[in-house]
Amino acid sequence: MLRRLFETQSIRFYKSNKNWSDDVAFCRRSGLVKSFQGNFPFYEFDAFIEMSADMKGNQYHTLKVRHRYPQFSKDKRSGLPLEFTFPTDTGSIAERYAMWDMLSRYMDVSQPLPDIPRLEPFRHLDPTTRAYDEAGKRGRPATYWRDLYARVDEKELKRLRDEHHQTVNAAPWGSRPDLMAQSVPGYKDSYTAEPEDVNAYAHTPTKQVRFVERPDATSEETPRQEPPR
Repeated sequence: MLRRLFETQSIRFYKSNKNWSDDVAFCRRSGLVKSFQGNFPFYEFDAFIEMSADMKGNQYHTLKVRHRYPQFSKDKRSGLPLEFTFPTDTGSIAERYAMWDMLSRYMDVSQPLPDIPRLEPFRHLDPTTRAYDEAGKRGRPATYWRDLYARVDEKELKRLRDEHHQTVNAAPWGSRPDLMAQSVPGYKDSYTAEPEDVNAYAHTPTKQVRFVERPDATSEETPRQEPPR
């Protein structure tokens, strides 16, 4: 009887909870971010990495995406600006850079969808991605991720995850084009350098960390796919 009651109430909860509906979404086709406060263009959102610490001094880093004009999107009850939180599965701050890169690629219709497992079944539904794959530019079978999970064991998946994390941590994130510096007058003058090792600076910002001038943007590509989950 208790199990039946729990199942009934759970179904009622999920049906009534708006967080499981399409009212909150990043829409690639329209370029809009849908929320309970309204719909706003994706280009009006800025990304930043927030650091928090617990009572033991352990540090945690989270990628957050916040609407640039809170006067139009803040929550009427709490007064807080509209923002979204994207947790990642490792402690590396470079993973947060990779998460923002993946979200930006997902919302950019001029580029194919990020090559990750959860999006593979839908690649043929996106015109840009379909043209990219049909031209042979993906360089992988249409069911690459599905077949990978079918043929490898958990030990091999762990090896692939570790290998991918190392690639992400070694990626030259600081050399990527800074669109804000390119489009906002005077923005580039607001800073002169950045940490040489972003991971080391994120975990021990009070220690001596070498800062270097931000290198000029290059066309060097960063990894498109996420590790298997």
